Amino acid sequence: MKLKKLLKDLDVTIKGSKEVEVTGISSHSQFVSPGSLFVAKKGKTFDGHEFISKAIETGAVAIVTDCYNPFLQGVTQIITTDADRLEALLAKRYYSAKSHSLYLIGITGTNGKTTTAYLIQHLLPTFGLMGTIETIIGKDRFPAQLTTSDVVTNHKTLYEMGEKGLKGAVMEVTSHALDQNRVEEIPFDLGIFTNFSQDHLDYHKTMESYLAAKLKLFAKCKEKIYNLDDPALNALSGGMTFGLHSEADLVAKNIATTLSGTTFDLHYQNKCVLVKSPLIGDYNVYNVLAAFAAALKKGEKLHTLIKRLETFPGIPGRLERIDNALGIHLFVDFAHTPEALEKVLATLHHLKTGKIITVFGCGGERDQDKRPQMGKAVEKYSDTLIITSDNPRSEEPIEICNAIKQGVAGPALIEVDRRAAIERALFMAKENDLVLIAGRGHESHQKIKGRQIPFDDRVVAQELSQLTEARKNG
Repeated sequence: MKLKKLLKDLDVTIKGSKEVEVTGISSHSQFVSPGSLFVAKKGKTFDGHEFISKAIETGAVAIVTDCYNPFLQGVTQIITTDADRLEALLAKRYYSAKSHSLYLIGITGTNGKTTTAYLIQHLLPTFGLMGTIETIIGKDRFPAQLTTSDVVTNHKTLYEMGEKGLKGAVMEVTSHALDQNRVEEIPFDLGIFTNFSQDHLDYHKTMESYLAAKLKLFAKCKEKIYNLDDPALNALSGGMTFGLHSEADLVAKNIATTLSGTTFDLHYQNKCVLVKSPLIGDYNVYNVLAAFAAALKKGEKLHTLIKRLETFPGIPGRLERIDNALGIHLFVDFAHTPEALEKVLATLHHLKTGKIITVFGCGGERDQDKRPQMGKAVEKYSDTLIITSDNPRSEEPIEICNAIKQGVAGPALIEVDRRAAIERALFMAKENDLVLIAGRGHESHQKIKGRQIPFDDRVVAQELSQLTEARKNG
């Protein structure tokens, strides 16, 4: 696309040729290729202006910047006071041809975003998915690089979905993405707010700021769906609602859960129908209700959704059962907030046939106030607690573990080495006991001292269960 077409009627100052051909847009210098337009902007950690020279060397033909540099030769400079806003506008123009025809659903909330997104994508088979685990475009699947990608990548992905002939897309939208303008100029048709509880206060500082960031999604949507049971959300008005204990549009009652799944009565538009879900727990009933509400908004029939739900294959690392020959119930789950841990453990406690052993930790360089709260939440429903490393990043793992232990009234084991902690739990477990490995779910690497170390809880648990069986029988 010609630069002059890309910049038409935009309030910017242009220094250099408008006739150059733009072959792509990026605010990351490592993704620049010949013909790219490079957006130099200040982020939370890096200043893109420091990478302008590298971008030009790699082949950038135009630069978005906040200040004209007369010493830059052979490149067009686009001067703006709001690079974030301009980047979103340019991405929308460059990739708009197909994405405007998509029906777009955005999901925010502290917990449940991933499960709800996967459910919607299963219930609406012609939809793509942009999530924290992966991006799904038709039959193609791509591992996620960030919890929510940058604004250009988001527009590009939507364009690719349109090119593939998809009818819509469902996207997980984090508070960081909303606060950092990573979903600007994306025309959401529907927004979903799953729930709200403490997380990310290292970034947002207060619960009020955190909630305000989340609620930005609804300002971008034509319609909204939210959890009427959540105290932070029940003051909202309009839209479609769901819940268990409220006068919502979709209400679940008579919930019955086993280790194989959940059944409940769904009350909707003066009708009551039985729903069978392969997902475990009351908290997953909320996710099913949210997904049903979205699909109903799109025009699907309720009886069709109920039938499709029964074939839902599950989500990687979300209360994922690990097969083993130890005679125990072994699960890996992503729960990494006090509320999420309490909910998943409350469900498992209700279903247990033996003792519950929980292996968990807390991420470094994140909200430190929640660490003792996580210890308290886990102790409430666990017989044995093994505190270990999660993703400590630059922090000392033992300090994080000690902070978690401060919230535990009784005994708790600390084993900093996560592999050793899992092995210890498996060796301690007796037949019919339940072992939960929490906090990392689908993640394939641990973040330790600036390094990405291969470590997948599911793979490690499978491997160690086999070794433990041999050890116990030997």
